[in-house]
Amino acid sequence: MSANTYSRLRRKLLLMTLGLSIIPLFGLGAVILSQFSQSYEEKLASNLSLIVGNKRDSIDMFLRERVMQLQMLADTQTFPEITQQSRLNALYETIQRSSHYYIDLGVIGQNGRHEAYCGPFDLRDVNYRDESWFNQVMLKGLYISDVFMGFRNFPHFIIAVKRREAGRTWILRATIDSDVFTSLVRNVRTGKLGDAYLVNRNGELQTPSRFGDRVLSRTSLPDTGDGAGVGIFPWNRGGTELMAGITPLTLTDWRLVVLENPDEELSPLLRTQSLIYALFAACALLIFAGASLTVASVIARLKAADRERAAMDAAMLQSSKMASLGKLAAGVAHEINNPLSIIRESAGWIRDMINDGELDGVAAADHLQEAVGDIERHVERARTVTHRMLGFARRMEPLQENVDLNLLAKQTISFLQNETHHRNIHVECDLEQELPLISTDANQIQQVILNLLENAIDAIGANGCISLSTWAQDNSVLLEIHDSGGGIAPEHLDKVFDPFFTTKSAGKGTGLGLSIVYSTLKKLGGDIGVESDPGYGTTFTFTLPADPPAYKEETCPE
Repeated sequence: MSANTYSRLRRKLLLMTLGLSIIPLFGLGAVILSQFSQSYEEKLASNLSLIVGNKRDSIDMFLRERVMQLQMLADTQTFPEITQQSRLNALYETIQRSSHYYIDLGVIGQNGRHEAYCGPFDLRDVNYRDESWFNQVMLKGLYISDVFMGFRNFPHFIIAVKRREAGRTWILRATIDSDVFTSLVRNVRTGKLGDAYLVNRNGELQTPSRFGDRVLSRTSLPDTGDGAGVGIFPWNRGGTELMAGITPLTLTDWRLVVLENPDEELSPLLRTQSLIYALFAACALLIFAGASLTVASVIARLKAADRERAAMDAAMLQSSKMASLGKLAAGVAHEINNPLSIIRESAGWIRDMINDGELDGVAAADHLQEAVGDIERHVERARTVTHRMLGFARRMEPLQENVDLNLLAKQTISFLQNETHHRNIHVECDLEQELPLISTDANQIQQVILNLLENAIDAIGANGCISLSTWAQDNSVLLEIHDSGGGIAPEHLDKVFDPFFTTKSAGKGTGLGLSIVYSTLKKLGGDIGVESDPGYGTTFTFTLPADPPAYKEETCPE
């Protein structure tokens, strides 16, 4: 497969692995976070409802206690007694010792006139007959006013209770400082954006808002309907999303409003959510790293398998070609040897005739003698060629035999003599004279040497030198082939034995030669290395295990 094919396969495997791993992970995380967030918001609304309900009960209890306190004072006193200034002063001091909520205390007759008054203002001659609250308390028996400023010029409200006594009706009226409600409501506020206040039916604040709205200023509320319980409503205030808890009070038409910022209340959830996101991101990175390493390992193994298969296919194809070539060489050598034998016999007969003097006196006898010598010399040359062809053919079948590496190198060099001569390439040999024989497949080693020499010739091109050396070292036999070509770039050195890697131009190399050399030597128990100096040449050195020494002297042919 091509590099693009491997890249596409890598991307597909990586995307598939990540999709099957990360998508379910994040899907599960989204469901868990959604359910947790929903549960947390429901809990927040429930807590807000509980807070609002409890605070409403506290305010109702406060108002009910004040009403009961006034009602008890009215029920335990007669009109003549309570209208005595000293008596009223004593009652005022008594209730002030138990609570500091009262500003003043007054007794109002059925004609609306103040009959007695205890407080910081002079209200004895004030008549309330035309006031709406006076009429309401005379009709209902109890009145709790809204907060108002009045001539006192500070926020307050009044509580008035009616008493009927022996045909006489009179009213006990008390002024309550509204700061008590401010303190009661203020402690409900939570967070930086939380708020709490009381508002009447007209939308006027009965206690100040935390964010600058003063008492008696108007404010807007969400539509709560006529519900008597606690209502929880979403509310946008100044661009901030809030949650409002609203409930009416029992004794008045006031409503308690408590605002909370869900983001503040959900901050633990948000911190947990951020932590979960970080954990999921870390898991995703680990999954990505693991998937990348796994896919890279799979692709690397696939590449190695493809290279091995390609090398095996190429080796099998090469072996098949060489086997066919060996059979062809054997047939050609056999067919040539027969006429060569006849030519040699005929040349020998002519030479015998000349030597026996049968051609004495013939003018061309000397030329004939020279021609016979040329015939015999060329017949011997042809027989040497056919002998090599037969030897080459016999080595096509793999076998283990004692091989003289020097002789094998010499024979391989002779195959390429015409090529090196034509290109003006000089071959130098430095073969160790007492080189041990090795037990290996001579044909495959010869193919290794042949491939390396052909690569050296291609690297030089023309006008260069190839040096070939052999020596023994540590029970191994080494052969080194150095060429004076252009060398190999450093970034290509670790790739020269890879299948299909070549630095030759398109159509001039398959990139399988050195791969076959490498696999052949590995199969035979050997190894090969390469060193190169760009601009000065390349050296290939291969090693084969040696048998016990069986020395044979060989010299490199001139």
